[in-house]
Amino acid sequence: MSLDPLAIVTAFGLIFLAELPDKTMFASLAMGTRMRPLYVWLGTSSAFLVHVVIACAAGSLIGLAPSWIVSLVSALLFAFGAVLLFRADAGDEEDDEDAAGSRGVTGFWPVWTTAFMAVFISEWGDLTQITTANLAASRGTLSVAIGSWAALMSVSALALLAGRFIAKRVPLKTVQRIGTICMAGLAIWSVVEIFTG
Repeated sequence: MSLDPLAIVTAFGLIFLAELPDKTMFASLAMGTRMRPLYVWLGTSSAFLVHVVIACAAGSLIGLAPSWIVSLVSALLFAFGAVLLFRADAGDEEDDEDAAGSRGVTGFWPVWTTAFMAVFISEWGDLTQITTANLAASRGTLSVAIGSWAALMSVSALALLAGRFIAKRVPLKTVQRIGTICMAGLAIWSVVEIFTG
């Protein structure tokens, strides 16, 4: 299994943009204000790894289908992702903070478990999981897994280190709009591949 640098960069960019306005970023930020940030990051990164493995496995199963079916499924998933981003509401910060964990959690394993479970539960069927599966179906499982996991860990680290700064300086609606345009463009590209491939 060889690595494709373009697939890694593509996966990283798409997943990074899709995860920025996601509730998981706010959960990481909230947990980081109440618990030790390094422990939170290790917990969230572990949960993201599990989800990336599951998504890539699903994507590689899709990849066994004929190429026009893969392109059609990709187009539908990217279109679905664009709709999710378009309809996303970035105003759920208070709910995410309440769900992120309690103030009294200390020690490595309790913090790791809290962070792991918060992300593991909230990421099922998430846009980033769908996008990872979709990319793995057509662009190489290992490369997509590396790019996706690196993006998810980066967003979590960013939320823990500089989340408040980003929230004040960059409107999340702008990030959502950029992600929506990227997803819609990839959906169109996938439809074009049906007729040109």
